[in-house]
Amino acid sequence: MKLTGSVALVTGANRGLGARLVAELLGAGAARVYATARTPGALASVASDPRVRTLALDITDPASVTAAAAAAPDVTVLVNNAGVLTFGGALDGDLDSFERDLRTNYLGSLRVTRAFVPALERNAPAAVVNVLTVIALAPVGSMAGYSASKAAAHSMTQALRAELRDRGITVLGAYPGGIDTDMLAGVEIEKAAPEVVAQRIVAGLAAGETVMFPDDVSAGAGSVYLSDPLKLEQMLTG
Repeated sequence: MKLTGSVALVTGANRGLGARLVAELLGAGAARVYATARTPGALASVASDPRVRTLALDITDPASVTAAAAAAPDVTVLVNNAGVLTFGGALDGDLDSFERDLRTNYLGSLRVTRAFVPALERNAPAAVVNVLTVIALAPVGSMAGYSASKAAAHSMTQALRAELRDRGITVLGAYPGGIDTDMLAGVEIEKAAPEVVAQRIVAGLAAGETVMFPDDVSAGAGSVYLSDPLKLEQMLTG
């Protein structure tokens, strides 16, 4: 995927990995990046470059998604990064919170993708990048609802890859491990720097990859998964 002169849209761009993805896309030569968040005022930190345009986008709100798609008809790269995380086990986690994870991480990303496919097809060659997680492939018990929502998004990514292949749209699934952002604040695990993850995702996009593990921890876990899926499940739950 040629990124020089591309037009990208990044959901959840106000902080963490989303903000770093905006920076990396600009560094790769994007002509324009639409940085989106539910509250556009929260995007001030990424809006200093004149190539950045800020948009209000709540991926769980159909009207908001429709309005964003109308405001950004020139997009060639869609990055589904926005997401939420609820802690809790499969038997004791709050089901309302689990539903929120599914509405956001799965249905929200699917809703955004559907809204932008006409523009992506019109502007092809184009790409969709779904920011998933290695625990979409095997769950962590304390994040059962989040893992399930990302597993659904993983399945969606596979389905989209097949459906969009002949429309000039590449679909990249990125499966990072823990990232040092506000989402995992206070969680004592090995975490990758968001700028490293963002750099590797953008480099993978430019290289035409469709599946990638963009940090050292996820690369190791991904290697285990590809050779023995059950072993990864045992590693993450053991």
